[in-house]
Amino acid sequence: IFLVFLRPLGLRLGSAVRAAEVADSVRALGLGPVDAVAVTVGPASDRTAHGAPYTGGGGRRVGPEAAARDARYAALDAAAERHGAAAILLGHTRDDQAETVLLGLARGSGIRSLSGMAAVSGAGGRYRRPFLQLDRQTARKACLVQSLPVWDDPHNTDPAYTRSRLRHEGLPALEKALGKGVVEALARTAQLSRDDADALDAWARQAADSVRDAAGLLECAKLYALPPAVRRRVLRRAAIEAGAPAGSLFARHIEEVDRLITGWRGQGAINLPGKVVAQRQGGRLVIRQG
Repeated sequence: IFLVFLRPLGLRLGSAVRAAEVADSVRALGLGPVDAVAVTVGPASDRTAHGAPYTGGGGRRVGPEAAARDARYAALDAAAERHGAAAILLGHTRDDQAETVLLGLARGSGIRSLSGMAAVSGAGGRYRRPFLQLDRQTARKACLVQSLPVWDDPHNTDPAYTRSRLRHEGLPALEKALGKGVVEALARTAQLSRDDADALDAWARQAADSVRDAAGLLECAKLYALPPAVRRRVLRRAAIEAGAPAGSLFARHIEEVDRLITGWRGQGAINLPGKVVAQRQGGRLVIRQG
């Protein structure tokens, strides 16, 4: 059994001491190897230890919560490689899933965002979330029954963080207004949304070749004939293939490109992240590095 405990430096005082305590507790259970890994994360100003704005995958600028998450996953990946681990087990529960769905809903970024966290994800299915169907309270009780110490991260009650406010204010307010069962309903929505998004992604992959001409250019008439959800996925995929960073390519970018197909009024080129340009030329949509 391979366990890694991460302590985000710069986000919480005493994290090194807490990491050592957890590592000792796990060793006392006879588990190992146990690594305590120091993870450096930029402070709340969104800056790294070197003073530069923190950016995650794809060059996107992120806040302290996302920066800490990216740093943790990077450390987990490195440790997994170091130990030759077949999988990384994560402790996300059904409550975490419900919070993720609501955060995605607030961003308004589409059905994929509403699908929350996958039970299996990452390269080669490396990340596994075995507790995703289990609520947080049940997980806590299971630990107490087995005399396993339960520790609450102070960040989880800090109103400075969006997820914390959602957990302690947003979800309770929803349950008060709508009744119990909101968490279960949101988790169920995540799974249904994931199934739908996977099906649409598969459809878009199949459609991507059928809308290109002999020269490989996208034909606007054929794109127009596709359902909007499929067409936008084809456009997003084409933009990424042209060099647009996936993490910086937002729904508003794809909507602008989509208007070259559905609302053509002779408008000019659309500038996308990664110096990618989308332009309509003679009934064809050209997406390339500018």
